[in-house]
Amino acid sequence: MGRRQFNAEFKRSATSLVIDQNYTPREAAKSLGIGVSTLEYWLKKRRKSNGAVNAAEEKDLRKRVAELEKENQRLKLEREILKKAAAFFAREQP
Repeated sequence: MGRRQFNAEFKRSATSLVIDQNYTPREAAKSLGIGVSTLEYWLKKRRKSNGAVNAAEEKDLRKRVAELEKENQRLKLEREILKKAAAFFAREQP
């Protein structure tokens, strides 16, 4: 059994499932009968050749970054509170 060859149209359609129709790479690869790593490679190549992600992906990425920054700030605050509590209880030895 030889290596399968895919034409440019097939690759474009496969990557469109992920980019335009919001399939996960795993779902799209399974439905097309190709490997997930193959599809991810095509996605990486397409995004690199296009220069950027589309508007919907950029919006999602910006939202995710904002969520992560908010969570990071909360975790830093919690860490400081725990440090102060640990220092307080360490001093209060009977």
